[in-house]
Amino acid sequence: MGTFAYGNSGEYEFEDRTLAHLKVAISLKLRRQECFFLSWSNPAERGSGRVSLWMSPNIPITIRFAGSKAPELNEVWLRVLNELSHTPRGLVVITEREAEAYALSQSAE
Repeated sequence: MGTFAYGNSGEYEFEDRTLAHLKVAISLKLRRQECFFLSWSNPAERGSGRVSLWMSPNIPITIRFAGSKAPELNEVWLRVLNELSHTPRGLVVITEREAEAYALSQSAE
């Protein structure tokens, strides 16, 4: 489990593979000076509920991976995260499987 720290809001744990994809998706938005919400649901073992952070280029981010090897990035997952970041809900953290299912549903339309 890696950690994502955003300003003074605390540290949030994500699997390294998910975190690697979020790092790319978030950096694409912030490089363009775009503000957006980053949201995810907590599993029961972390108290359930949902978390949303207002992401701004002016607030420092620290991403710490648990493993030393960078995971291979899934282009479909990155594309879907990017697409979601342009919706009113903002960038919603979804699993790789959910991203692939979303991509398939969009191509079927």
